[in-house]
Amino acid sequence: MTLQQFEYILAVARYGHFGRAADACNVTQPTLSAMIGKLEEEVGAKLFDRNRQPIRPTPVGEKVILRAREVLEQAESIKDIILEEQKSMQGTFRLGILPTIAPYLLPRFFPQLMKKYPALDIRVKEMKTHEIKAALLQGDIDAGILAAIDGLEEYAQTSLFYERYVGYVSREDPLYARESIRTADVASSGQLWLLDEGHCFRDQMVRFCQMKASQSSQLAYGLGSMETFMRMVESGMGITFIPELASLQLNDSQKELVRPFAIPVPTRELILLTNRNFIRQTLLNVLVSEIQACIPKNMLKLNAGQALV
Repeated sequence: MTLQQFEYILAVARYGHFGRAADACNVTQPTLSAMIGKLEEEVGAKLFDRNRQPIRPTPVGEKVILRAREVLEQAESIKDIILEEQKSMQGTFRLGILPTIAPYLLPRFFPQLMKKYPALDIRVKEMKTHEIKAALLQGDIDAGILAAIDGLEEYAQTSLFYERYVGYVSREDPLYARESIRTADVASSGQLWLLDEGHCFRDQMVRFCQMKASQSSQLAYGLGSMETFMRMVESGMGITFIPELASLQLNDSQKELVRPFAIPVPTRELILLTNRNFIRQTLLNVLVSEIQACIPKNMLKLNAGQALV
C-alpha cells in the first residue's frame, strides 16, 4: 500500500464519485480505480460500496479511511517539521476565509505578502464558519480567518483585530436623518437586507439587535451577497449592515450612507484559526504580522464603547 492509494480513497470518500475524485487528484478515472482495486486486493476487503450513489465506504472502509487520513497527516507533518526548522517561507499554505471578510481584508495584505515571499504558495478559499471548522479537521486547509464565536475551543486561536459593524442606509429610509443607529431603530426601517442563515455576520447582528422574528419578518430579505445589498441601498431601498473595513473602501458619495451605531457599538473579533498541532508557527507569525500591519491601529484592540457580538 502507498500514500498515493490513501490519497485516492480519501478523495472517493469525499466526493462520493470515482470520476470527480480522479479529477481532484489529477489522474484518469481508470488509473484511480485500478489503484484502489489493488489496495482492496492487498487488504482483502472492499473499501467502497459501488452499488450506492453517491458511493459510500463500507464499514471496514470507514475504518481504513480514518487511519489513512492519520497516516497522510503524519507524512505531511514531516515536511512541515523540516520547513519550520529552517524558518522557511516556502511551500503551500491553504487558507479559508469568511466571505464577509475576504473582499475587504485580502486586498490589503495579500499582494504585498506575495511580493515579499514569492516562494510561498497561498491558496485562498472563501468558506462559511462551519466549513472552515470541518476543513481544518479534515486537513483540507491549514488555517482559517473568521469571526470569533463560541464552540472553537478545540482549535488554536490567534486574535487579529476588532471590527465594528456600521449601518448602510438609503437616502429614502427614515434612519438616514439620524446621526447614529440604535438597535431599537432597526425594525422601523422599511426594508432590512440580511445575509442568508448560516453566516455568522447575520447571526451576530440578529442577536445584537434582538430581531428574534427576523426569519419570518417581511422586512428581512436574504440574497447571500453583502455587495448586492449595498447596491440595493444605494438605489434607494432600505438598510443593511457592513463591516468597518468595507466602509473604508467607499467613495465620498457612498460614505454619506454610513451610520455608526450608538454605544454600545457592535463589534466582532477576527481571529486566525488552526488545529492545535499546527507546526509551521514561523509562517503563521508572519501572516499575523502582515495582516495587523495593514489594519488601522485603532482596530487592533477593543475600544471603550464597543461590545463584542
